[in-house]
Amino acid sequence: MTALANMNLSYADARSAFRSAAAASGARLEQHLHPMKGPDGEDLAIDVAEFGPGDATDVVVVVSATHGVEGYSGSALQLHWLETHSLDRPDSVGLIMIHALNPYGFAWVRRVNEDNVDLNRNFTDWNQAPPANPEYDRIADLIVPTDWSDAEQARTFAALLELANEVGLDRMQTIVSSGQYTNPFGVFYGGTEPVWSHRWLRSWAAQRLTHARHLTIIDLHTGLGEWGHGELLGSETSESPAHKRAVALWGDVRSMFDGNSVSAVLTGDWLAVAHELAPAAEVTSVALEFGTVDPITVLQALRADAWLHGYGGRTSPRGTAIRTQVRAAFADDDPAWIAALWPRFHEVLSKALLQSS
Repeated sequence: MTALANMNLSYADARSAFRSAAAASGARLEQHLHPMKGPDGEDLAIDVAEFGPGDATDVVVVVSATHGVEGYSGSALQLHWLETHSLDRPDSVGLIMIHALNPYGFAWVRRVNEDNVDLNRNFTDWNQAPPANPEYDRIADLIVPTDWSDAEQARTFAALLELANEVGLDRMQTIVSSGQYTNPFGVFYGGTEPVWSHRWLRSWAAQRLTHARHLTIIDLHTGLGEWGHGELLGSETSESPAHKRAVALWGDVRSMFDGNSVSAVLTGDWLAVAHELAPAAEVTSVALEFGTVDPITVLQALRADAWLHGYGGRTSPRGTAIRTQVRAAFADDDPAWIAALWPRFHEVLSKALLQSS
């Protein structure tokens, strides 16, 4: 699995490899440049590789790096498919691979975007006031303190553990990760308006998905669940037609609303509004979530990253160490980990393509 070795590459290298493999596979290839640059001054872009008829009514979309740093694995899986299975698709189906929906986060080794916004909390209804999360507000200074000394890390971490013991781990996960819109230097921040990637996705879909009548979306994620396990997560209730279609297609799909998935109930995730991207289509969507490390290690990495970019400065001497910490939480560089992901990804994508034919 030579392509899976690209887990060890930078964003720029991963992007170049994806574009080269897509071109070699005969894909129609587009780039959509981001207004900012990467850490070495490199261009940032959302790259789109398309196969099959441009006016196909059955369309499958595979997305990497909704959460930037999670693109290291998502890109590697997309690339390996391009290099080894690009011919394994029905001729009548449109297959679209979106590489790096959040290229800034991918390049800077962040889960969030250039505005410290979690893209999967940004798709709320901006015609209304964003959802309130007063329980997060009360502990915002504990989650991301202005001081990241060893003593302050220990104090705030102990206070958070005490609260988790009081309310329970599930409730604590909901408080911290469901989304908040009042602390721009905090974690899981949803922003104040649609961000660049949000606007791009709606604009692109309005132009590209007009012919779709059956749209299947697979959004690739890491950071929740057991090491190497790929859980399918739905953003609809288990009684909804969309969720029932997902179960019929893939089998065990967990709705975030049922309390038996690795995710808390989120506010503003983009799959929840995927039907708005292609109003004429029957939309079936899932997040494919691969586990890495334990939740506390993940949260500690996110706290450190938020502090770095809110108060420490992204190019500060501590930046390299914190970026390494973040990458380790979301992209295990052990070759056995990415190799464990491939069969699940291949199974999920293959079922989507065959069902759409």
